[in-house]
Amino acid sequence: MRIAGVYSFKGGREEVSKRYPHLLTEVNAAIKSVNAAAHRIKVSAEKTMTGRILYSPPAINAAFKAKFSRLDWKPIRVRCDYPTTYYLEDYKIRSKNRGAFREMDFIKEKLGIEVQFGKYAFMVYNVCAKMTIFRNLGHIDCGVEIVPVKAFANDMSTGVSYFEQFMWDLESRGVADIDIPVLILGVDA
Repeated sequence: MRIAGVYSFKGGREEVSKRYPHLLTEVNAAIKSVNAAAHRIKVSAEKTMTGRILYSPPAINAAFKAKFSRLDWKPIRVRCDYPTTYYLEDYKIRSKNRGAFREMDFIKEKLGIEVQFGKYAFMVYNVCAKMTIFRNLGHIDCGVEIVPVKAFANDMSTGVSYFEQFMWDLESRGVADIDIPVLILGVDA
């Protein structure tokens, strides 16, 4: 794969380059080492693409997991204890949220990485919520989000979001005080 686009959210490019140049080298090498063609294995059953061979996001994610694991990047999972104090007095709690957690794909030192070849909402959630939560918990101080560009997403199942859409949303949203610096990398096969 190759990096086709770079977006610096809240100074993410500058911050990651300054604090973690050695880790950015690892990220770039990991992206370049993923052979996208090896993951074009999904036979589409969708009406508009029946029989077409598409890239498999789960296979691509597995390839990234293997690459980053070999470089000693680790996922971090934090337990979520959801409060019950906000329910109304007359509400009877019908289920407990046992085993709830949040997980970041990869962390090394204090740089977090999310690889997102999924649905649209997860890209914005990763950058505007999850990375902030993991910073607040002391696990990261900045992040990297790896997403497909539109040309790459066009060869995946419908509904996969892409770099250009993500950039438009972040530009239109703006930056908030609680956001953290994130380097967003748009990748292509």
